[in-house]
Amino acid sequence: MRASIEVADIFRAAGPAYRAARAGHQSLDQLKVMSAIEHCRTAVMGGHVEACTDCGHWRVAYNSCRNRHCPRCQGAAARTWLAEREADLLPVGYFHVVFTLPAEVADIALQNKAVVYGLLFQAASETMTTIAADPKHLGARIGITAVLHTWGSAMTHHPHIHMIVPGGGLSRDGSRWISSRPAFLLPVRVLGKLFRRLFLTRLMALHGAGRLAFHGSLVHLSERRAFLRHLAPVRRKRWVVYAKPPFAGPETVLAYLSRYTHRVAISNSRLLRFDQAGVTFRYKDYRRGGGDRQQVMTLAADEFIRRFLLHVLPKGFHRIRHYGLLAGATRKAHLERARELLRVAPLAAPDTRAEPDDIRPPCPCCGGRMVVVETFERQSQPRAPPAHALLSGMQAS
Repeated sequence: MRASIEVADIFRAAGPAYRAARAGHQSLDQLKVMSAIEHCRTAVMGGHVEACTDCGHWRVAYNSCRNRHCPRCQGAAARTWLAEREADLLPVGYFHVVFTLPAEVADIALQNKAVVYGLLFQAASETMTTIAADPKHLGARIGITAVLHTWGSAMTHHPHIHMIVPGGGLSRDGSRWISSRPAFLLPVRVLGKLFRRLFLTRLMALHGAGRLAFHGSLVHLSERRAFLRHLAPVRRKRWVVYAKPPFAGPETVLAYLSRYTHRVAISNSRLLRFDQAGVTFRYKDYRRGGGDRQQVMTLAADEFIRRFLLHVLPKGFHRIRHYGLLAGATRKAHLERARELLRVAPLAAPDTRAEPDDIRPPCPCCGGRMVVVETFERQSQPRAPPAHALLSGMQAS
């Protein structure tokens, strides 16, 4: 069922004034995201006409924008991705680990998204694989699925990485599967110390190489001494790595992934009102406990749009990445070896002969099957299908 309020509604109503007020101060990526969300599933995107093979009822379906920041388009993308990942699951416990950047570093990341978010992936994954390989801890090569989120519940800038990690890994020579303890994967204090050292060492190297840009209130950080003074507090601060309790089984891992992998800054389901007072939405205040966490906030429309656009990623930036046993071309071989050592039957080959499911909703009048009888291009409107078009469409089916 369509939500009563959508991000697209806010962009269509308040977007033109927002763009005009900030002309020259928005990135091309942000402008493209706004346009995609505004036009998603409208005549601007083109579409097709469907007709019922039983009663002849017809309806118009407009194309989606398929932009990865669009709240309406991520459901289908998530389902496709999850179907592919289901074959990667092993019959072991899975852990959820979160790496978060301190606020002082998050400010730098906001002005250097591609470089610093990439460093966040690199430092967090290397921390996990290094500590896991240490014989004093697990002594195994592990697999990691990592997902970048850049927002807090109120859409403020809060970059962090969620990791899903199987509870164990392959020995160095690949001869054994080494299991973690049921409720413990790796020591979070040790992870936090190594993560801080790896990240800050490489961040300073990026600064020295002139690969960081600074604007506005951070422009003074271009000077090396000011940059080092800015980082001094976080060098002494404990960097918290959060490890949640293990999942109950592979099914709960998939349920978690379906919520997290293709999430955007705010879902349409959290929107409550959009009026002259602004945009009202639900959020979680993690400083509160229990039922008090669920709160309601109202933002002016331009501030809502500004916060949403904070989380637009650079073109081509991958926000879901795989490491260790799940990385690249070796993933299949590593998973086959793990299943062999865990004495799990090999996966059956997919039945390529199976017909794809018909994903079109049935006829709202009689429940019959809907078939496409006309397509139309972008910026065009469909014609009301004449009787012979409906008939031919039904016969062709």
